[in-house]
Amino acid sequence: MKFESFRARFIVLSLIVCISGFSQGMLLPLISFIFENREIHATINGLHASGLYIGVLVSALFIEAPLRKYGFRPMIITGGIIVGICLFLFPVLDSIWIWFLLRLLVGIGDNVLHFSTQTWLTQSTPQHKLGKVIAFYGLFFSLGFMVGPKVSELVTIWEPLPFLVSGVLTMIGWPLIFLLRGAENAKPIESGVPVTVFNTFKNFKAVLRTSWIAFLFPMLFGIFEASLNSNFPVFAIRNDFELSDITWILPAFSFGAILLQVPIGALGDRIGRSRLISVLLALGAFTFFFMEVFNSSFIMLLLLFTLAGIFVGSMYSLGISYMTDITPKFNLPAGNLMAGIMFSIGSISGPVIGGYIITVTDGAYYFSFFTVAIVVILILNILFISKRSTMAQ
Repeated sequence: MKFESFRARFIVLSLIVCISGFSQGMLLPLISFIFENREIHATINGLHASGLYIGVLVSALFIEAPLRKYGFRPMIITGGIIVGICLFLFPVLDSIWIWFLLRLLVGIGDNVLHFSTQTWLTQSTPQHKLGKVIAFYGLFFSLGFMVGPKVSELVTIWEPLPFLVSGVLTMIGWPLIFLLRGAENAKPIESGVPVTVFNTFKNFKAVLRTSWIAFLFPMLFGIFEASLNSNFPVFAIRNDFELSDITWILPAFSFGAILLQVPIGALGDRIGRSRLISVLLALGAFTFFFMEVFNSSFIMLLLLFTLAGIFVGSMYSLGISYMTDITPKFNLPAGNLMAGIMFSIGSISGPVIGGYIITVTDGAYYFSFFTVAIVVILILNILFISKRSTMAQ
């Protein structure tokens, strides 16, 4: 049976992205655990984690053209197959450099999948429901990402087991796209110009001119996601936390995001996203500051990770919704690509900076890194709001 309603499309795309989030949430801490047990340097561990997001960044430069040419369904299938095959290859090809290449390929596949589903949703969602729908979409990703670290604990039973579980679920997930009637003909709205790499860069320039502030929030979320899931296990192990403690604390961030992501998205529809984001950023900065104070307490870190998820765990979906508000409809593919690029920049830099801080300071200022990043972007957002208000007058 096939379905063609907006609700059916939303459910299927959200389930696919949930499984994708699960694979990412499992892969980051899993390889960090394995490398730390093999006594691989924390900086190398962080650099290695960036491989996934380098794949996201590189693929973002080239996937707009095939998406416009072939449509959403073929791209989702391609991304799902790439991710699934790579997950099965990790246990077979056990080498630090081959794993880096596989992570890069997973990043490419994930970005193809995310870009396609995200563009499809932002293009087809009624404007008055946009914040709520994108929040639900982000919630499904966060739900998968939350479960991933717990599944990585299966490494204590048999090292290849978590890779195999994630690979099987991925190969079950992407075929759901065949349940949607009309998906074979669904494509992005035409921009009226030829689809070339040169025009893609022109679109990037145009979307940065109108919407640059919105892309800082996916970048910030990338810093959180990648650094917490790849650096925090190293920080925690070196501070005498047990593996079971880490796999409870890490999902707490995603759990917090899930708790209020939809109400926050709906609130943004009603009161405006820019000011709401400023309030959430300020609360998030205080939360990471207190993590530094209570960095040796399991209970306090569990609570603070949950609060951080509530306050800043919606930054990706809020940034996408905000970008959609201020970007011309025909340029949404470029906007979604730029969001992916900025997310990957944050995700590449986060583990590298976090790993360096852990190495140099023995973890003494690890959480301060997040506080500083939040405060800088909060100031830029306030300046952007002030400039827009002045121009409107």
